[in-house]
Amino acid sequence: MRAGPQALTIAVDDAQRVSGLLQTPPDARACYVLAHGAGAGMTHPFMGTIANELAERGIATLRYQFPYMEQGSKRPDTPKLAQATVRAAVAEASRQLPDLALFAGGKSFGGRMTSQAQAASRLSGVHGLMFLGFPLHPAGRPSDERGAHLFAVQIPMLFVQGTRDQLADLQLLQAPVGKLGARATLKLFQDADHSFHVPARTGRKDSEIMAEIADAMAEWIEKTIPRAVRR
Repeated sequence: MRAGPQALTIAVDDAQRVSGLLQTPPDARACYVLAHGAGAGMTHPFMGTIANELAERGIATLRYQFPYMEQGSKRPDTPKLAQATVRAAVAEASRQLPDLALFAGGKSFGGRMTSQAQAASRLSGVHGLMFLGFPLHPAGRPSDERGAHLFAVQIPMLFVQGTRDQLADLQLLQAPVGKLGARATLKLFQDADHSFHVPARTGRKDSEIMAEIADAMAEWIEKTIPRAVRR
């Protein structure tokens, strides 16, 4: 039986609070602190689907809003505030599920804010980061500058990317991932775009891609938990 999400409130600081959704399957062995992308919040269908798929594989999730999304604004928060929100969400996940191994990351902007937070100062208790479409550069403006901070991240990272992602030129992404060595794993999904949508001509359904993404994440978590525990 699929466990539904539990609504909660996360205190970012004395003045700001954001909403969260904690989804914990009965057999949970890890929790993924899942941040949303720049243009859609934690209740977007993509976020709900990946949370449900992970729950079926024994992975709990804590989805949460960034303050600007909570306030109905379209302008993303400053990196400082976004990173503070990431830290607050990770701390809340640790309080709610103290016995589970923690992982963090998210969709696009949310994943990048998580990696920036980790690069600046280690996220307490987090064993690895998972990115769902890492936004290496704006569409049509290839660059690798947004990936420079990744070299300061000293824990394992999983990059889940579509081969048609317009926000991550594959050659530009593969270069830093290669230099990161054993810390980084790149999982490619053929023909998928930044939203992990695949064209009808492929004969594949988006739901199949989402299930495969969840499989890849669950498998990587299984491999990463023992390494993390030994540290």
